[in-house]
Amino acid sequence: MDLDTLLRAIEATAIATELREGESWFPWIEAIHVLAITLVVGSISIVDLRLLGWTSLDRAVGRVTATVLPCTWTAFAVAAISGALLFSSNAMTYAHNSWFLAKFVFLGLAGVNMLIFQFGVNGSVDNWGSAATPPGAARIAGALSLLFWIGVVTCGRWVGFTLQPGMGG
Repeated sequence: MDLDTLLRAIEATAIATELREGESWFPWIEAIHVLAITLVVGSISIVDLRLLGWTSLDRAVGRVTATVLPCTWTAFAVAAISGALLFSSNAMTYAHNSWFLAKFVFLGLAGVNMLIFQFGVNGSVDNWGSAATPPGAARIAGALSLLFWIGVVTCGRWVGFTLQPGMGG
């Protein structure tokens, strides 16, 4: 099965059809998606700004992440589910939209950055986590995370402006 056949099959599901043709479900799901992304970016920004040494200097990095990341992951799960529902409504259109694809490139970069930080720099957080100014690698990870999430949001917004009227988004 080629990609376009799979995308058409996704669009043909009952839920995708209801989202696309119904009058109210799409805007509600979209609102949930936007709120969830706001929570993801807002909460991860708290961690990133601490990694940069700009805020929460009186709190250890480990304490900040322990407090904030459960909210981040919950919001990310809601964003992923609501985003998948929105995608299903016009899978062909979204999958071939350059802004949508760029959004996922930035999302992937944010994920890789997080993994590198988690399995690299964060391993020694007990040694530097209470310092007002974290090591350079932690500051770079925080700065990159902010840039990548700004890219996710920016590209995500442009998706809606580049779709044809009546095609969602």
